[in-house]
Amino acid sequence: MKTLWKGAVSFGLVNIPVSMYVATENKDLKFHYLHQECMAPVNYRKVCSKCEKELKADELVKGYEFQKGSYIIISEEDLARIPQENTKTIDILDFVKLEQVDPIYFDKSYYLEPSSGGDKAYTLIVEAMRKTGKIAIAKIIIRSKQSLAALRVIDDRLVMETIFYPDEIRSSAALSRGVALEKLHDNEIKMAVDLIENLSIDFDPARYEDDYRQALWEMIEAKIAGQEFVSPAPEPQGGKVVDLLEALQASVKLAEEKKVSENKKKKTARGKQVKTGT
Repeated sequence: MKTLWKGAVSFGLVNIPVSMYVATENKDLKFHYLHQECMAPVNYRKVCSKCEKELKADELVKGYEFQKGSYIIISEEDLARIPQENTKTIDILDFVKLEQVDPIYFDKSYYLEPSSGGDKAYTLIVEAMRKTGKIAIAKIIIRSKQSLAALRVIDDRLVMETIFYPDEIRSSAALSRGVALEKLHDNEIKMAVDLIENLSIDFDPARYEDDYRQALWEMIEAKIAGQEFVSPAPEPQGGKVVDLLEALQASVKLAEEKKVSENKKKKTARGKQVKTGT
């Protein structure tokens, strides 16, 4: 993996040299726009909306629109004058419980690897965080942007997630909460709870795949091979269930049948392993 950033985790009076790597990647298939007539790629050009002139990089400046159609220019010199803390340090501010941080705050994940001279201190903070069950809230500057971050332990390694500041989270106050709780029947709540219990398992990310991306890739491969792509027939859908309780009962039944089927498959697989001695 390519190193994105090098610096140190500041932990009290301890500095732990680390290297940062992007922990996730977007695997969406990317398309290019082509000119339908000649099939040539369409280039992206920066054209002034007023002069209709194509511009070079050195002809561009940054502008902030403080009111419709009015801008102030911000130069690199202006940005350089803004006082910044150490841009090579992940400064730990507090330690909190992970369950206290709502997932809505999480943005992007990074791996932190100990750099030369930081191995012992790195292992120490990992073990201390593991024993306390706490995560660290920190500040970091990445590419001139200050971010709030959460450091936590996964597989005996430090993982850092940039997190949004509170004022970056949009309020949901204007959105509907649904119906009043008093309008729900006890049987409806019980059925919904039963359905959740029947669909509950230990989280295993390997169970989940991007079906759409896989189907899209198969279509692309078929087109490359000059074959006609045939999509699978859609699974038959049951009749429309209008009554909520009836829908819940049907869903619980399907979930129970699915769980029984999966348990049978697991038993069969274990039986085969015993017979083969694996």
